[in-house]
Amino acid sequence: MKFVIKLFPEIIVKSRPVRKQFIAQLRKNLKKVLGPIVENPKLKGTWDFIELDIDEHEESLESLVLARLQSTPGIEFILKVNEHQFNSVEDICQIAVKEFSQKIEGKSFCVRVKRSGKHPFSSIEVERQSGGALLQHSEASKVQLKNPDVQVQMEIRGEQLMTVVERYEGLGGFPIGQQESCVSLISGGYDSTVSSYLMMKRGIRTHFCFFNLGGMAHEVGVKQVAHYMWEKYSSSHRTLFISIPFEEVVSEILNRVDQSQMGVILKRMMLRVAEKIATEFNAPALVTGEAVGQVSSQTLTNLSVIDSVCNSLVMRPLIVMDKPEIINLSRQIGTEEFASVMPEYCGVISNKPTTRAKVHKIEKEETRFDFDILERAFANRKVENIDQIYDSIVNVEDVEIVSLPDKSDIVIDIRHPQEMAVAPLNLTANDVITIPFYKLQTTDQLDKSNRYLLYCDKGVMSQLQAEELTSKGYQVKVYQPK
Repeated sequence: MKFVIKLFPEIIVKSRPVRKQFIAQLRKNLKKVLGPIVENPKLKGTWDFIELDIDEHEESLESLVLARLQSTPGIEFILKVNEHQFNSVEDICQIAVKEFSQKIEGKSFCVRVKRSGKHPFSSIEVERQSGGALLQHSEASKVQLKNPDVQVQMEIRGEQLMTVVERYEGLGGFPIGQQESCVSLISGGYDSTVSSYLMMKRGIRTHFCFFNLGGMAHEVGVKQVAHYMWEKYSSSHRTLFISIPFEEVVSEILNRVDQSQMGVILKRMMLRVAEKIATEFNAPALVTGEAVGQVSSQTLTNLSVIDSVCNSLVMRPLIVMDKPEIINLSRQIGTEEFASVMPEYCGVISNKPTTRAKVHKIEKEETRFDFDILERAFANRKVENIDQIYDSIVNVEDVEIVSLPDKSDIVIDIRHPQEMAVAPLNLTANDVITIPFYKLQTTDQLDKSNRYLLYCDKGVMSQLQAEELTSKGYQVKVYQPK
């Protein structure tokens, strides 16, 4: 099985030395993300594409491989192809009939051929002759050059012919590792997850900075979505999850600051700490999910006042996006389910909040604030590698782990729907139902007379959910197959 990986067009138009660097980085990234699936993936890079060859004994992993390719920045689209040897145009016509006659049955079609190398024929000649052969030896309705039902695609390189079986869209953007890094302020909602994704897509190594206003439960929820995004879109590079305890900062604002100024001052405090984090990890930019006018603190005037407390570049990828656009993109990238159940921790809620903050008024209010509290919050930061964050969740009581279910046990797959689709859990002796973890505590599908086994890849989320369900009177254990 072979995949032809077409590069993002902005990579192709770069100078030869820069393009070589981007292609080398993309190959390196692909080896890293495919390594856990495919043993020693074979990748060859050229001018505008990379070829991936997969051994026959690994072809059952096709869906997993495609999922990784489609989530790797730097790829415009992926072609699944079959390879053939040929000696003449007649050979190509015979191959085309064999490969495509069933696909075009009852449909209009056209033939498109790309060719490189020296041949005694042109691409147009191959298109005409193979199109005629297909029309004659298939049940196709007609040849239609504009807007056909099926486009028959073939590529000729030297004496090798590749027929395109399927085309899959890629993520676009640049390979991670060819840009500098950033620190993204993440709350787990729609805006911060989408803005983080957009930075990853552009090839920017994205660290996550979380200001904890809601305790351990909030932190665990944000860790879930951050880990999901890293694993899906940027696992070629290790990134950090930094948690800042901010409850005391919020309390100080509530007690010391005029209500109308609270929202702007809270954001200024966050930027002050985030800039220190960025400096610590050599990240030249901060990222937020703010959009103009979405809330009172996000007017142009207020954003300007907020930014004035730091010298770092503050990037806002969503600045002119509408909320429905953001939610739709969240749905596409798989974070909507997380965001829709993430508790909203506003920190401070003001009566008649200012929409046109004055720097001198804000600074006067801040003179009442004890900045030792802010320093303490920074000093108590918790820095973890994103691939190890589940190891740090220590508030889970011991929950029994089962590797071999009883016949009467009902197994609940609580993974994200995209994870289920790529690698479904199939058991022969037990019923398996699917309830994503973010719906598990509110579902009405459970019966206290049954015994349930929760399943997820890491096991930690299953333990967290099992502990909560057990406290509600359900019989729940964790399923971890050997």
